[in-house]
Amino acid sequence: MYSNSSRMAAAGGEKKRMWVVDMEATLKEADWKSAEASRWERHCIYRVPACIKDIKSKAYQPQVVSLGPFHHGDPNLLPMEDHKRRALRHLLRRAGRPLDDFVDAVEDAADQLQSAYMDLGAEWRAETGTGGRERFLEMMIVDGCFLLEVMRTAAGQSVHDYADNDPIFSHHGILYMVPYIRRDMLMLENQLPLLVLQKLNAVETGKPPNDDLVNRMVLKFLAPSSRPLQQGIGLRLHPLDVLRRSMLFGEYQKIRGSVNDSQENDIIRSAVELYEAGIGFKTSKSSSLHDIRFRHGVLSMPPVPVDDSTEYMFLNMMAFERLHVGAGNDVTAYVFFMDNIIDSSKDVALLSSKGIIQNAIGSDNAVAKLFNSIARDVVIEPDSALDAVQRQVNGYFRQPWNSWRANLVHTYFRSPWALMSLAAAVFLIVMTIMQTVYTVWGFYKDSSSPPLAPAPM
Repeated sequence: MYSNSSRMAAAGGEKKRMWVVDMEATLKEADWKSAEASRWERHCIYRVPACIKDIKSKAYQPQVVSLGPFHHGDPNLLPMEDHKRRALRHLLRRAGRPLDDFVDAVEDAADQLQSAYMDLGAEWRAETGTGGRERFLEMMIVDGCFLLEVMRTAAGQSVHDYADNDPIFSHHGILYMVPYIRRDMLMLENQLPLLVLQKLNAVETGKPPNDDLVNRMVLKFLAPSSRPLQQGIGLRLHPLDVLRRSMLFGEYQKIRGSVNDSQENDIIRSAVELYEAGIGFKTSKSSSLHDIRFRHGVLSMPPVPVDDSTEYMFLNMMAFERLHVGAGNDVTAYVFFMDNIIDSSKDVALLSSKGIIQNAIGSDNAVAKLFNSIARDVVIEPDSALDAVQRQVNGYFRQPWNSWRANLVHTYFRSPWALMSLAAAVFLIVMTIMQTVYTVWGFYKDSSSPPLAPAPM
């Protein structure tokens, strides 16, 4: 009797297993390396892995509107679908162009749009009949036209064909609903390629595609007070990429020579400790996260507004940097730097007093917890641009005089009782010295005086 394994081994000589045949076939591919590279080069929108979501899953979940395929059909987001289609009808009436023109324009870029989504399900790719590809094109057009209408309405452009009591596109909707839509546009899983907006806008206006126009329109909606993106940089990937790029301009501080007295695995001290060592704080000249500099004992940092959407914004930007090869590590490095100098509400209060943190959530302790929580499990690239600034600050802190001063302030100037004890001790020492000097001075004065002449008889 032969065992099952013996029979399989005997049969193996006559017929190979299918998975073995498939694997050996792939080994013979001459251009396997380029095939692997082309598989990932177009991806820019990702599902956030569970290991990242564990920090705060709500930060990656849209609340009111789905954009793109990853959250399409979520029960909590279905009420917005009617508003999307209504926005499409308004745009078509206003443009006076047939829907087929929009479909043809988007279909020309369908492969590129599908490739933007990593791990896009097969239900969005089927080619036959009214399968997934048609559903994908429909979703791209409906979602894209909805975003165009929302951004134009919020910008105050001449869109007057909506009812005054419209729940989304009226003044009331702009005030109460658009902030949630804006926040949902920051979710990495909820991104729409800007190529869709470019194609739709070109058909609607009858003008050639304009990369700068689309970049500018998206940034104005997400952050009206932000510095405009440099012209000629090309169409950005998606709204989150636009906002991230607007926060990263200019160059990091160039450090001449080497920074001495650095220690391995050394982390920067908290803001209060640095302040006690004589290091000053001030706002940078720009809002760029690159504009962090340390000169002549002063650490300058860009002002950062902290509100209800700050946590969502940073977490999704950090997830994008972790998942998108070549994106860089700039936002992650900044968050890590802020986490190092913020240990408690006292650090937040100090940075707020210097205009570096613009606290719009009320509690200093809440801001401290925000930065401490979002910096968990971050991965920093070796020799990141902020390392040199950090080593400079630490080197200054460890200088004997600055270290002694920090210790003195920390020990004697934190408590009023300690301060009173120090003042009493100093007063006692000064009085003792004055008494000694007075006694010695009186002795020498008496010994140096000439003897008195005897009185005449």
